[in-house]
Amino acid sequence: MADPRGFINVPERELPPRRPVPLRLMDWKEVYEQGDPGVLRRQAGRCMDCGVAFCHQGCPLGNLIPEWNDLTWRGEGRQAIERLHATNNFPEFTGKLCPAPCESSCVLAINQPAVTIKQVEASIIEQAWGNGWVQPMPPERLTGKTVAVVGSGPAGLAAAQQLTRVGHTVAVFEKDDRIGGLLRYGILDFKMEKRHLDQRLTQMQAEGTRFRAGVSVGTDISWDDLRARYDAVVVAIGAPLPRDLPVPGRDALGVHFAMEYLTQANRVQAGDTVDEQITAEGKHVVVLGGGDTGADCIGTAHRQGALSVTNLAIGKQPPLERTSDQPWPVQPTLFEVQSAHEEGGERVFLASTVELLTTDAGEVRALRVAETEYLDGRRVPKAGTEREIPADLVLLALGFTGAERELEQQLGLPFDARGAVAREADYSTNVPGVFVAGDAGRGASLIVWAIAEGRAAAAAVDAYLQGSSDLPAPVRATDRALTV
Repeated sequence: MADPRGFINVPERELPPRRPVPLRLMDWKEVYEQGDPGVLRRQAGRCMDCGVAFCHQGCPLGNLIPEWNDLTWRGEGRQAIERLHATNNFPEFTGKLCPAPCESSCVLAINQPAVTIKQVEASIIEQAWGNGWVQPMPPERLTGKTVAVVGSGPAGLAAAQQLTRVGHTVAVFEKDDRIGGLLRYGILDFKMEKRHLDQRLTQMQAEGTRFRAGVSVGTDISWDDLRARYDAVVVAIGAPLPRDLPVPGRDALGVHFAMEYLTQANRVQAGDTVDEQITAEGKHVVVLGGGDTGADCIGTAHRQGALSVTNLAIGKQPPLERTSDQPWPVQPTLFEVQSAHEEGGERVFLASTVELLTTDAGEVRALRVAETEYLDGRRVPKAGTEREIPADLVLLALGFTGAERELEQQLGLPFDARGAVAREADYSTNVPGVFVAGDAGRGASLIVWAIAEGRAAAAAVDAYLQGSSDLPAPVRATDRALTV
């Protein structure tokens, strides 16, 4: 354990400061300033000798949190990164992007602010990269087996790295022109700069993983051809199908899905030229959806120079603290102020969109919204409460409905009622040698679940190819978060 009296001597929770809003709106760099090593050490020292470390069950990866908290407090950074890498291929991704369900399960959080696990994790990997402790780990021998990983998001990359390291020859196929999936084109630089992704890809290439960007499986190469060329296939294509808004005026010009908007913004930041780019510059922007994707749209719109930004959520504003029906150690639904929310705009809850109003030219000019009321468990617009909100650009960040359905026709993989690819607990499918990992089989979820599933699927593939596997399998495909 760390400091035996740390949680008593340091009762408060300290986080690295965010850069001033006026400054960070002038660029696309990460919003957090460099953490103070002394503060991070104090926070790591708050980790208790709690007996049963519930943070383990809160983390799908099973991260050895008390161990690397203790090592951080003792100043043993090299040992800390070894323990962190034992369960997590990409701690810099989770340290910046994960909502930290481990902190909701922290035993200290029963009656005090939780240990800043996520920030300690981020500091460990930053120190490791800075000191050259992260090196390629190529296999000692090759097995002669080949694996195709389709999709280069966190699940696909985790599976590929694990399988490469045990000696299989792995090729990662990505339909976009750059490797990274949502890490490349869904996450904005102000949340995680692309250098973190690029240095991991460099490591993976040095280990032997092969990358095939700009190749759409099912179009450029058929699924049957892929299965014929490789001994096993891992499908990790995510759940990119967006949820639409079935209201009058939906087809108006200026109404776009969030990911289309965010992808273009990422391409521009990468130096690409995007013809007829969707931009918020000089516009009144309305973002529908109160989740992480909606917040990303808000931050992007501010940086592009929007005249105003309004964020509408159909449901109630979440509470500030745990309620009785969301007791510790489950992850509660709480009101969150992300960095994008600090930067301006208005957040409106209980807002149901009734209609999109257009100009004579067919361009969106306003939303007609009404107050949401709950009838028989349904959320419906309350009659007589309608009002208009000016809008030149409407972004739909309403969540995702599942994986691309072409898999059903082209590969013969059935889908379940949630729009996810049906699979067994060991990630296998009804097609021999084909496995499904990440959001494609789970539905849209957290990055930490994607990495955990990628690692577990790799163990299943290795066992399929070799008869057994020593790779860790942190979760089954049927596992779910501890919720109520």
